[in-house]
Amino acid sequence: MHNIQCDVAIIGGGPAGLAAAVSAKKQGAQKVLIIERDTALGGILQQCIHPGFGLTYYNEELTGPEYYGRFIKQAESLGIESLLDTMVLEVQPTGKIICVNSKYGITYVDAKSVVLAMGCRERTRANIQIPGTRPAGIYTAGAAQRLINRQNEMVGREIVILGSGDIGMIMARRLTLEGAHVVAVVEIMNYLAGLTRNRVQCLDDYDIPLLLSHTVTRIVGNERVEGVYVAQVDENKRPIGETEEFYPCDTLLLSVGLIPENELSRATDIEISAVTNGPVVNQFMQTSNPAVFACGNVVHVNDLVDNVTLESEIAGREAARYAMGSFPQVKRRISLETGNNVRYLCPHLLDIADMDEQITLYFRVLAPEHNVTITAKSGDAVLYKKKAVKVNPGEMEHVTFKTGEIPASSDCVRVDVTKEV
Repeated sequence: MHNIQCDVAIIGGGPAGLAAAVSAKKQGAQKVLIIERDTALGGILQQCIHPGFGLTYYNEELTGPEYYGRFIKQAESLGIESLLDTMVLEVQPTGKIICVNSKYGITYVDAKSVVLAMGCRERTRANIQIPGTRPAGIYTAGAAQRLINRQNEMVGREIVILGSGDIGMIMARRLTLEGAHVVAVVEIMNYLAGLTRNRVQCLDDYDIPLLLSHTVTRIVGNERVEGVYVAQVDENKRPIGETEEFYPCDTLLLSVGLIPENELSRATDIEISAVTNGPVVNQFMQTSNPAVFACGNVVHVNDLVDNVTLESEIAGREAARYAMGSFPQVKRRISLETGNNVRYLCPHLLDIADMDEQITLYFRVLAPEHNVTITAKSGDAVLYKKKAVKVNPGEMEHVTFKTGEIPASSDCVRVDVTKEV
């Protein structure tokens, strides 16, 4: 049995965990430990060799490895320790972490505060229940990305991609560059699920068809995928039988959404949001257990790694302050209300201390809309107001205001996205 003592323990060594660790160390935490189940730090960015990272955080266009490489250099220079090839089995409410390590066996980590940064996983065929046979040639987009970019294995030659998530569109371009033919990207919604820039750079630039309001109704093939049936869907997302058409292909990629990795969070008995399936957090990224913080895609699925970094820096900084006994004293709690065309808000609530701090609320809309006004109000006080040409569920929006602007008589802030008349 192996025992480790530390100030801040961070579970997950991807971009969220790395940013939280660097931030905690800079805040003054003496010993910061990253626990990572992979054999190297970097998380999903290890396989994201395409550019597009760091545009807002660094004002540069970097590849995934270049982006996380900068944080690894900082972590090494600050003396941040890491426990690799280690699977966390349990996080106890007291902050003790039980994990299993290939070198030490069962390992106990006693931390004064814990940061959850486990990221998310892809939804699979089992999650969406596509009928048909069970042949080879069905991959999640992320699994295909790993095979091609890290293991130099080609997944197929005639490809249909179900879902217009960012990884799916990026893989449409990647497979095309490797000589495959991407037959179509099929999306059940009547709008894009990912970023507009990925549609332009990955689909439009390569003449890859995008079929909105369509879905795969059946998979055909015995040993290997031979094709899929694709049909148009009605307003209730039900396939229209007479529109069904057969698309010959040898591979089906699934880019149908991400699920925050919160099995550990649930076992820790912290409050989970029914909308995001991640921990409920305040503006300090603190969960319902005061010693446990959370950040990145484990809280809510972000569209940009730059946003993940900013949230994670807050989580690391505040976890360090909690560990050192300098965490702010909360005076009152402000609830956050989702108004018109707002799916969720993150953070989920505000714990107001004496200081006047700037707050950024991230959110996604429920449906696409053009020419809208985004407002944040507390009672009659307008905290934020901005006009936007368009909003889309695939792209995150945000509002920013100061806590000092919230009236003393108010205990709620509401965010609305309304169509301009």
